[in-house]
Amino acid sequence: MHVSAMNAAGWGEIAFTLAVTLALAVPLGLYLARVWKGESTWLDPVLKPMESGLYRLFGVDAKTSQNWFGYTLSMLAFSMASFLVLYLILRFQDLLPFNPQGFKGMPSDLAFNTSVSFVTNTNWQFYGGEQSLSAFSQMAGLTSHNFLSAAAGIAIAAAVARAFAANRGEGLGNFWVDLTRISLYVLLPLSIVLALLFVAQGEPQTLTGHVDA
Repeated sequence: MHVSAMNAAGWGEIAFTLAVTLALAVPLGLYLARVWKGESTWLDPVLKPMESGLYRLFGVDAKTSQNWFGYTLSMLAFSMASFLVLYLILRFQDLLPFNPQGFKGMPSDLAFNTSVSFVTNTNWQFYGGEQSLSAFSQMAGLTSHNFLSAAAGIAIAAAVARAFAANRGEGLGNFWVDLTRISLYVLLPLSIVLALLFVAQGEPQTLTGHVDA
């Protein structure tokens, strides 16, 4: 009886997941299409000034479209720079702020493996974060890549979708624009909603040392 109940619960979870996925597919797909096309969304009054400010800050011309080669180079340059920054954060976390436990820097091989993992959005971890990583490493290093590597992956999906409709790989969009819009209009709102759900459930979070809960 116990096994059969577990099987029923498992099938129920699968059915629920499929139902939610199907229910969200059309509205979320339509919303993603608007984001990819640069069309207006209900978040524009709040996020549009931030988006424009980021373009000015980083010297991005939002009206410039890239071919497949330019788009690929931009993605690779971003990924390599992201890898280097994350690697340095992990290696030298003992010299960086928000490290009340006094964790040492990661060994070079583990820092390399972790950086590659998070930059490629596989997030494979061979360590206990609460026992080896400072709050700064987890926030500025790992958590930021949960956004940026995911945004880069979604941007590539957008470019591939455009490529099917474009002539010989021309007009695939602008990687930097896609990265910015996906981060602001898709991942940021989702993270706020999920963060509020965690807060409502009493999820502990602190910048001090370990807390018993």
